[in-house]
Amino acid sequence: MMRRGTKIAVFLATLGMVVTGVLGWAPAFAEGQAGALAGAGAATGRVVVVGVPGLMWSDVTRENTPALWELTGDGSAAGLSVRTTRVNTCPTDGWLTLSAGQRSRLPHGDCALPAAPILPGQPSPTGPPPADGAIAAGWPAIKSDNAGTNYHAEIGLLGDAVHEAGGCTLAVGPGAVFGAGDGGGRVDRYVASPDKVTAADWARCPLAAVDVDDLFRAYIDAGVDPKGDQIPLSDAKRADAAAAADRRVAQVVKGVPQGTTILLAGLSDTGVNPHLRVAVAKGDGYGPGFMTSSATRQEGLVTLTDLTATTMKLLGLPQPKQAVGSAWTSQPSKASTQDRVDALEDEDVAAQAIRNVQTSFYWVLFATQLVLYGIAVVALRRLGGDRRSRARILGGTRVIALLGGAVPGASFLAGLLPWWRADHPTPVLICTVLGFAGLLTGVALAGPWRRSVVTPALIITGVTAAVLALDVMTGSNLQLNTLMGYTALVAGRFYGFGNQAFSLFAVAAILTAAWLTEHPLRQGRKLVAVAIVAVLGVAAMLVDGLPAFGSDFGGVLAIVPAFAMLGLMVTGRRVSAPLLGAFFVAGAVIVLFISYLNAQSANPTHLGRFWQDLMDGDAWAIVTRKFNAMLNSLGYWPYTLAIAAAVVFLFFVLARPTRWRVSLLQGAYKQSRSMRPALICALTVGVVGTLVNDSGVVILSVAFSLATPLMLAAGLRSLEIDLRNADTPPPARPESPEASTEQRSAERR
Repeated sequence: MMRRGTKIAVFLATLGMVVTGVLGWAPAFAEGQAGALAGAGAATGRVVVVGVPGLMWSDVTRENTPALWELTGDGSAAGLSVRTTRVNTCPTDGWLTLSAGQRSRLPHGDCALPAAPILPGQPSPTGPPPADGAIAAGWPAIKSDNAGTNYHAEIGLLGDAVHEAGGCTLAVGPGAVFGAGDGGGRVDRYVASPDKVTAADWARCPLAAVDVDDLFRAYIDAGVDPKGDQIPLSDAKRADAAAAADRRVAQVVKGVPQGTTILLAGLSDTGVNPHLRVAVAKGDGYGPGFMTSSATRQEGLVTLTDLTATTMKLLGLPQPKQAVGSAWTSQPSKASTQDRVDALEDEDVAAQAIRNVQTSFYWVLFATQLVLYGIAVVALRRLGGDRRSRARILGGTRVIALLGGAVPGASFLAGLLPWWRADHPTPVLICTVLGFAGLLTGVALAGPWRRSVVTPALIITGVTAAVLALDVMTGSNLQLNTLMGYTALVAGRFYGFGNQAFSLFAVAAILTAAWLTEHPLRQGRKLVAVAIVAVLGVAAMLVDGLPAFGSDFGGVLAIVPAFAMLGLMVTGRRVSAPLLGAFFVAGAVIVLFISYLNAQSANPTHLGRFWQDLMDGDAWAIVTRKFNAMLNSLGYWPYTLAIAAAVVFLFFVLARPTRWRVSLLQGAYKQSRSMRPALICALTVGVVGTLVNDSGVVILSVAFSLATPLMLAAGLRSLEIDLRNADTPPPARPESPEASTEQRSAERR
């Protein structure tokens, strides 16, 4: 994996990555894809999928797990995100996800070991099992339940693909039946454990699945306390369970025929806390190194749904659209086995560290801002006519406001440092974020531009937008495991802009574009102002929407109308509701065009898959799921109505501050011609983004976290200017025309 210094260097290599990103976006059109999907011939490869539920990289050592160590040393390795439909993934959930190539679950089931299969001679509701095979227990109910979830998983997809190609399936252990079973839950050959599999069994079928449950079984044996919580497993007992699992893996590695590709996955969690698990591939194309996939675009990180896609590719079978993952690809590395294991273990350490603080970050951020602003308001009211004290408080509060506006961008910059490796990572993370925020605030106030109403805020928004843009154009390294980014444990996204990052980027880009027009507007150069908005608007749209960069569908829908609205407002034109609707339609056309082009590529992203779903008539289900998620994010209806009322009120306050006696905004509007369009369009992009993204109100809250403190900083600076002007006596009236002429000449100088 890349060292931290290398990531920083890559992060700064802007121009080369822009060219690479644009070229990478240009699709390899449908001829290749059509050929790949032309039909399923006979399986041409041989694959053994070994599932070791609960296995983590911290379990893999040279002494205790020699087989796993050797497999890692000879093959490609990665951290495995096992998130399915629930926060924690159970063994049967993991096996069913392998079966469907989509997030799946065991309905209404306890997180226990997979149920024993139905064997020949036992009654089965779906007909008798194959002579040497088995049927997964409860299969009809499992299929029906998963077909009705938001993911519409097609259980049995992998087994059906193998059977349609004329192949057979071997399952070793109960869980493997759930992974390799076809649409009827059947596997052609079933063996209870790896030590009972014969050489003929291994050679019989192109696809074999092996359930190694020793590690998870140790947690089942430990039991739960009277409250129902898992009794912790001691380090010694976990090590013993890992060693037992390693011995079974060794039996598999020793028994499989030459030329077989081994895919090993720690495909579930062992408790309520999710972790990254082990993923290893050994065989042709998987030499010593790390792994990635186009689903993550992160070195050393793959997903559970990728396992199905990888298996199908190695078998020479076409991947149907119902299987959403991408094949694992090897990234050769000269790092030693120990270094690779340590790096992959470090991934999980970072994911756990950010999981412990991410939720509380927003509450602390907003609460701290409100407390500090409230203290300043009280102090200003009590000081009365003491103008020197008022000036100090205005200046200090302005610094605090700028610091608050710098915190969101600083939370991403904190990812440049390995804070999670500290003995106490949370305090180190807080200090790191505050350090970067202080640095940004210092730059914003360092030069003569500190006297400006908008320039210090412009510096903060410009840096924030640039940091986020450069990051998604250079691999999204700062998005993963950051306070306002995403984590591999949630597995909602692994590259491009997450919803929080989109909101921050879009608002920062809007404010940057608006405040850059301040100088041209003061000079009466409206065309220059419009050109600035247009250039930055197109750049923001491309960074956010291109599959190689932000890969964000909903973001384009919000950015296009907001920038179009900004372009009109800086010229003084009125924006009507029909015109705003037309801008939104334009955004929809643009993002659908991007989706169409991406759908023609050999490996489309979610943008291209949406176009494919649209053509197949399945897009409405996706839209409904996203919309329902947005509504659910708003919480209870009283809370929703309160937020809606606040947003409507804020729109009126921004548009007519004098009517509502908002002195801060009055001063800011008086001192800056770009302030009103900047804030209105920032609020617009937040509201539209809320409506078109499944994170809902989170989008608006992130927009407020940047725009509100910077708006207050601008307003406070305008009050400082008014206070200083009030202390400056008016110039004396000239006694003669000559004196008057000299005075005007001096003013011009």
